[in-house]
Amino acid sequence: MRYYEDLVIGTVTKSNRTYEVTREEVIEFAGKYDPQPFHLDDEAAAKTHFGRLSASGWHTAAMAMRMMVEGWSGQEPTASLGSPGVDELRWRKPVYPGDTLRVESKLIGKRRMKSRPEMGLMKTEQTVYNQDGEIVMSMVSNGLIQVRNPDSDAE
Repeated sequence: MRYYEDLVIGTVTKSNRTYEVTREEVIEFAGKYDPQPFHLDDEAAAKTHFGRLSASGWHTAAMAMRMMVEGWSGQEPTASLGSPGVDELRWRKPVYPGDTLRVESKLIGKRRMKSRPEMGLMKTEQTVYNQDGEIVMSMVSNGLIQVRNPDSDAE
């Protein structure tokens, strides 16, 4: 199990999973959560700057989350305690049906929680790429992680 004390700033982790984006899933997700015409209809999408049906950015974020959870499950487990939120989220390029996505994560910061000595806060930069190596989404997220020895002053 990896705890706060084991985290090394600058470490890059690559998910061992990819995600195949399907037309059916793009339309299903959009129909439920982001019902804009360019996510639902080929003809409407062709008239936009997207040029064709594209996935919702929120769908892209959900696919990235799935890859992160599943892709890191085969690695050494982390004593995760959830997340208090995301500082930055950018949709860099459209995601289209037929794309294959992958995600990388870089630890960019960490600190002990003053109010909760049993917890640390880690700041991570997530980058999602398509099959051509183009960045389609990036985000900076915060995660809570258990401290192995809360009574220690070690950073």
